[in-house]
Amino acid sequence: MTIKDFNFAGKKAIVRVDFNVPLDGNGNITDDTRIRGALPTLKHILEQGGALIIMSHMGKPKGKVNPKMSLGQIKDAVAKALGTDVKFAPDCAKAKAEADALKMGEVLLLENLRFYPEEEGKPVGLEKGTPEYDEAKKALKETQKEFAKTLASYADCYVMDAFGTAHRKHASTAVIADYFDADHKMLGFLMEKEVKAVDNVLNNIKRPFVAIMGGSKVSTKIGIIENLLGKVDKLILCGGMTYTFSKAHGGEIGDSIVELDKLDVALGVEEMAKKNGVELVLGTDSVCCTGYDFSTFSVKPGAKIKVFPSNAIENGWDGLDAGPKSREAFAKAIEGAKTILWNGPAGCFECDEFTAGSRAVGEAVAKATAEGAFSLIGGGDSVACVHKFGLEDKVSYISTGGGALLEAIEGKVLPGVAAIKG
Repeated sequence: MTIKDFNFAGKKAIVRVDFNVPLDGNGNITDDTRIRGALPTLKHILEQGGALIIMSHMGKPKGKVNPKMSLGQIKDAVAKALGTDVKFAPDCAKAKAEADALKMGEVLLLENLRFYPEEEGKPVGLEKGTPEYDEAKKALKETQKEFAKTLASYADCYVMDAFGTAHRKHASTAVIADYFDADHKMLGFLMEKEVKAVDNVLNNIKRPFVAIMGGSKVSTKIGIIENLLGKVDKLILCGGMTYTFSKAHGGEIGDSIVELDKLDVALGVEEMAKKNGVELVLGTDSVCCTGYDFSTFSVKPGAKIKVFPSNAIENGWDGLDAGPKSREAFAKAIEGAKTILWNGPAGCFECDEFTAGSRAVGEAVAKATAEGAFSLIGGGDSVACVHKFGLEDKVSYISTGGGALLEAIEGKVLPGVAAIKG
């Protein structure tokens, strides 16, 4: 069943969206991409004459109520985006009365699902790996089913449209689907677009295929890197992981971030690339700083900034961005690509002094897209880069998923998709 085939007239639809949007200190949304991404599905249900029950998580409250992560803060923004009033249920597990009272054409937003440990199925206050944790998790599996059943009882049909959490088997993303017949559960428009975008990158490859993997750690990206090495023609590795590769070859990296226990992994990646005939592109120089505040994304007063070779950074200096030679190499590698995947920045782009690397990558991707490439951008930081540099209309597709996108590209089955497809 697809959302296009289902008739929502006279039906109450419960829709899992990903409204885990960033908020400033005053509770204002700083990036509404995820809300805008869900609008086609939500508006379609209302336009067909259905009623809408929206559920989502926000942040990581770890099974406890936290007002700073209340979805009540975004109710008015959702109402404005939808162009209609939105009611709010302050307790997602006790919203049966509000759901029953909902008339066709009306919208109800449920409170943060993760205020209940049953949503994620993770015990609260216990150390992972202990017998107590394992026992509590086993018991929580049963109450998770009841929690999902309660959510399902609010509606006639279920729509999964939260790609950002599709890789998790949570109550609202997968377990709830068990309580709906096959013809009353479906993927939303956003999920369909996301799945199609991943399919374009993995199964409809036009060559050359170039992947750009950034970020601070090799360890968090190793699965996708290994999978991509069997598919891509060129792989650009940038960001903080640069220094693990430099260190693996005996380079001096100053105070730069490094995973000393992953040096053999870095060398293994290089060997695999060589074996698969993949051109591996690594930064050769870095913009470094003597005083960077990672908590405020700013340069400390009196700090110095200088370019060093990535394998000859002096002590006291921290590599924070790709240098001019690296930027040139990245742009050249992207030139002429026909399929592009970008996940992870080339530096600490949050600070204006260290945006040049990520900007160079973004602009090269935009140029290749204008020349006919399909470009998929995924992961919160990459998406933030695209918006910061005003390139959102110059790439093919911006994914709303970070971990879900990576797992899909690794070839893993996403529970949120499997629960619908059966």
